[in-house]
Amino acid sequence: MSARKSILALILVVALIAGSWVQGRLNNDRERLGLTRTAVISNAPPVLAFTTVALGGFRGIIANLLWIRTSDLQEDGKYFEAVQLADWISKLQPHFTQVWINQAWNMAYNISVKFPNPDDRWLWVQRGIELLRDQGLVYNPNQALMYRELAWFFQHKMGANLDDAHWVYKTEWAKSMDAVIPGGHPNYDDLLHPRTQEASNRVAILSDRYKMLPAMMKKVDDTYGPLEWRLPETHAIYWAMVGIENSPDQDKLPLRRTIYQPMLTALQRGRIVTNRFAHRIEVVANLDMIPNASRAYEDAMKADPANAEHIGTGHRNFLKDAIYFLWANNRTADARKWFSYFVKLYGLGPQSGIAEGSTMEDFALSKVTEDINETSRDRVTALLLGFISQSYFNLALGEDDQAIGLERMAAKIHQNYRIRTAHPASVTRVEIPGLDVIKQNVLRDMLTPSTNTNPEFQAVLRSKLNLPADFGRSPTNAPAATPDR
Repeated sequence: MSARKSILALILVVALIAGSWVQGRLNNDRERLGLTRTAVISNAPPVLAFTTVALGGFRGIIANLLWIRTSDLQEDGKYFEAVQLADWISKLQPHFTQVWINQAWNMAYNISVKFPNPDDRWLWVQRGIELLRDQGLVYNPNQALMYRELAWFFQHKMGANLDDAHWVYKTEWAKSMDAVIPGGHPNYDDLLHPRTQEASNRVAILSDRYKMLPAMMKKVDDTYGPLEWRLPETHAIYWAMVGIENSPDQDKLPLRRTIYQPMLTALQRGRIVTNRFAHRIEVVANLDMIPNASRAYEDAMKADPANAEHIGTGHRNFLKDAIYFLWANNRTADARKWFSYFVKLYGLGPQSGIAEGSTMEDFALSKVTEDINETSRDRVTALLLGFISQSYFNLALGEDDQAIGLERMAAKIHQNYRIRTAHPASVTRVEIPGLDVIKQNVLRDMLTPSTNTNPEFQAVLRSKLNLPADFGRSPTNAPAATPDR
């Protein structure tokens, strides 16, 4: 009997040892695969540490019930209540990435638009960004989806123009960045090796408040720049690149897309010009980033052959915009160089999106006129008025190259329209005014005293064009042609 008990006891011990070993392997596999999160979170707030330890496995059940209730509230448009429940869920399940994303989205998108005051909206947009950046990523530093959503907030909510208050978002963000990165272009030597208290303070603000590292900022700038750090698109690129460095390889493709989309926007309007007449910022093309950005596309295609075709499509679109904007900004030699480079890589024809036999000038003009109905005199006239007005506006701001480029585009459009309407079949079409006449009308409107026009702007424009001080005060004193620049 005693021998039987001894054998049973030995079997029990072996079973316990084997079970312990198997349980250890299972726990390791579950942790490695991210199936469960049972470890105590380090440096967590007291309430979060309590819930994760005291509730144990029950916290998942409670979180599920709260999540169902949160979904119902969102469907009913009760976003404020949903935010509170989402906050509880994030404390119960801090590694549940979707709750962080939904809660931040509600703040930045759904709740912000409930307020008519743009400043109130800006507070909620900031809260959404801070929730993902300052809290969600702390507990989920390897989740690509979190980085993608954070980058999207910068690119879409702040950078795009779909929200009525988008200029407030851009202006407030530019002010906050200008305080820590004066002029929007960091002195990386000072940030990486601070030698003064002021430089140390800036590094501390970047790290503590904005969770940004100077070394990573420099890497982003060296790869895609020079970038303007007062613009939200640059921060979209930054957080997407941080995500690529911290996320599993299989999750990186959406982050690469999140880089190339704002990079194209940064080309189109990636430089800040201060409009001292309207007391706000304006955004214009950033042409200096073209070489690095183009190289980044090509490096990505080599590094990711499986998605090279997708990245190549983005590269073609980027180069076409680069050529167009170089031409529009009076940098003809550079535009021709990049046009030749485009043809070398992608050729001409349907596969590249540029017609066979096109020159750089043909392509640039087609970009301007592709959406214009050649039979619509009114649409062409409106476009010409817009280009001429923007040309004079840029001239007053000191953006001379852009002013010349815009004026040249207007001249090309005007010439192209005249050629097309000269056909005998078009004799009944109303003739478009001469370009000098259009310029005179635009100048007269811009320089006539008005409560809607800044007197300083008018004075600067008169000076730039060598016009008499009384020009524009009477419609009879317009010159026969616009003065040379």
